[in-house]
Amino acid sequence: MKKMLIITNPYSGKKQGQSILNNIINVLDHIPHKIIVSDYKNHPYDIANNIDLDLFQGICVIGGDGTMHEVINGMLNRQDKKQIPLGLIPGGTGNSFMHDMECLNPIDAAKKIIQLKNRKIDLIKITTNKEVVFSFNVAGWGIPPDINILAEKMRWLGMQRYNIASLIEIMKLKKRNCQLIINDKTTLDDYSFVLCCNTIHTGKGMKIAPKAKLDDGLMDVIAVKKTNRLQLLNLFPKIFSGNHINHPIVKYHQVKSISIQPDINSDLIVDGEIIGETPCEMEIVSDAIEIFN
Repeated sequence: MKKMLIITNPYSGKKQGQSILNNIINVLDHIPHKIIVSDYKNHPYDIANNIDLDLFQGICVIGGDGTMHEVINGMLNRQDKKQIPLGLIPGGTGNSFMHDMECLNPIDAAKKIIQLKNRKIDLIKITTNKEVVFSFNVAGWGIPPDINILAEKMRWLGMQRYNIASLIEIMKLKKRNCQLIINDKTTLDDYSFVLCCNTIHTGKGMKIAPKAKLDDGLMDVIAVKKTNRLQLLNLFPKIFSGNHINHPIVKYHQVKSISIQPDINSDLIVDGEIIGETPCEMEIVSDAIEIFN
């Protein structure tokens, strides 16, 4: 029987990767496995990109959405084009993907993985002027990457830095003229942000795309037009329930592709990390990878 490759990221989330591994090792001991501890940025990418996949029946990732993103992109950029199923054991900050899987307990996630039952899921292919990356969760432009960049400068505030950074960016109310091309229809407007989602959840349990499914061959796009500060502040708490999509400033689309072309190019946030910049094309890739279900 082939081994399960376990990649654990000790730096994810609250840096609990090793303690999570210690808690679930008795479950993983039911199948043969090999453990590799990530020790530098993009190490999970390098492992998935270079290791001999013929030796393994799957990859089990212990970490957050960012670690899973690295493994997915490392595997999809292999020269030999080989793939094996992937599983995620939540060890990050938000664990958005595992919210969709309704499995936030690491032990429960490990038990599912060792059952070796697979399913296919879609990915979002993002093409910029410089690179092509794949998102399994959410890719965004506008306020979200600005919040992330600012929050990273305020790490001393702990998890509250995201709330504080959100308030600051909303109060700035930047002008963001952008041309969106959705299903060959072009719209030019001033937007607060655009999020392209493969999952329902983003952040810590926010239902940003309540109609999203991992395997429906569609990308859920949430485009929020610029409005006043009070309306944006009122919109924010509604995201946790998904009721924000009924707000008049929110446009909700389910599409195969989208082009984002702002007047002033700026950063993108992809699966919780700042990766690439506009202009960009995004398209759904159906049944792109297999995951342990």
